[in-house]
Amino acid sequence: MSRRRCMRGLSAVVLLALLSGCASSRATSPAEPLAGRLTGSVSEVLNVSIQLLLEQGYVVRHADSDLGRVEAVLARWPGYALRLRVEPTERGSRIEMIARQQGRPLPPGLLEPWLMTLRSRLEAG
Repeated sequence: MSRRRCMRGLSAVVLLALLSGCASSRATSPAEPLAGRLTGSVSEVLNVSIQLLLEQGYVVRHADSDLGRVEAVLARWPGYALRLRVEPTERGSRIEMIARQQGRPLPPGLLEPWLMTLRSRLEAG
């Protein structure tokens, strides 16, 4: 009977070890960015991006025009976090965006409407 109990305990430990390995690999998987090309310089794209984020209720936590980066969090539920990186190209700028919720990466397709709004504002302005 004690051998059987020992085997159950060992099986439980092995199962927990396997499950914790799966959980940690999912949590640390890198987020896939949404990328797009935009008209305008890096500083223009960053300025319009920050304006759009603020209008939508985001709090800009970090912004660095020299590095072309902006990090913002949504000030209300569901608590999204966005990270933008803008680089110069020959004909404008290239933007990469990553969204997270509670530390987990969100599908890049969720940012498509935001990118479309940003693109239209840059073209109009």
